[in-house]
Amino acid sequence: MLHILHAADLHLDAPFAALTADQARQRRAEQRLLLEKLADTASERGADLVLLSGDLLDDRQTYRETAQALAAALGRIPAPVLIAPGNHDFYQASSLYSAPIWPENVRIFREGAVRSVELPGCTVYGCAFTGPARDDSPLAGFRAPDTGKPGIMVLHADVEGTGRYASISREEIAASGLTYLALGHIHACSGLQRAGDTYWAYPGCPEGRGFDELGDKGALWVTVDGPAVTAEFLPLCARRYEVLTCDLTGKAPVQAVADSLAPGSREDICRLILTGESDAPDLAALTRTAAPLRWSVTLRDRTRVPRDLWAREREDSLTGLFLRDMRRRIDAAGDDGERSVLEQAVRFGLAALENGEDTP
Repeated sequence: MLHILHAADLHLDAPFAALTADQARQRRAEQRLLLEKLADTASERGADLVLLSGDLLDDRQTYRETAQALAAALGRIPAPVLIAPGNHDFYQASSLYSAPIWPENVRIFREGAVRSVELPGCTVYGCAFTGPARDDSPLAGFRAPDTGKPGIMVLHADVEGTGRYASISREEIAASGLTYLALGHIHACSGLQRAGDTYWAYPGCPEGRGFDELGDKGALWVTVDGPAVTAEFLPLCARRYEVLTCDLTGKAPVQAVADSLAPGSREDICRLILTGESDAPDLAALTRTAAPLRWSVTLRDRTRVPRDLWAREREDSLTGLFLRDMRRRIDAAGDDGERSVLEQAVRFGLAALENGEDTP
């Protein structure tokens, strides 16, 4: 039986551009703490093998000190660690993967062609991105020989992809002869998949970096028992990104916002979308209400103009003309964002007309 800790897409030293400068610095510090979590998890659970499927570093923004922290954390793991560089941390002579900082238990695949590493309980295959893109399939023509040991591969690739990031097909996975294919590149956990007799999975990223990476993030604990493979998701993230909605229809906005945020964790990063019918919300006041309830929170106004504001639409007046024109624009709007902007314009327009001449 073989126990594997499988992680990918750490993107250490990511910019976290949507946060304030202080928050971004804290998030990068939390990423470095994640390295200790990975090392502790591997040690405490007794991993036989750690597979890291690329994009551990975030392009050229990664500081050498961060790579050294990664190397030190991996060096504490009492098991082999194998890394397959991805498109964001591709291997080249000047990359941090070439620096003399990596401990003896860490092996980094440095070539675009598939290579193998023989270990007591398995054979591990892998290869690297050697540039920011890769048009070929690393699995094209590959089949692991039958050696009596499980064949494991660590790879940064895009299953059924159409882009330039090492697209591989399910048919190639099925024909590979592998027992388990440990993938990176997709930031959502796929759960355990199967093609032919080969199991494969994406663990997703272990720390979300934006509102396209919602919910729990972590790694996979994979158990290989002969031809059978099982996988357990291990949450590791310090904070979760979440998107919530708050319907303001017929409610006091401050209380509605507080009620919407009350059930969640104060450590998370939230985008709260205001919906329903409401007069123009005071976003500054509502943000002050929301701020203590999350580590970071942003509000988006998607409310609609109350129906009674359209009551004068048929009047033979400047207000009626304005409302009829805005109604046509809203009905023709291409998406919710454009519609929201136009409805906001209705509010401001009516407020201006109430203080001016309202007859032709």
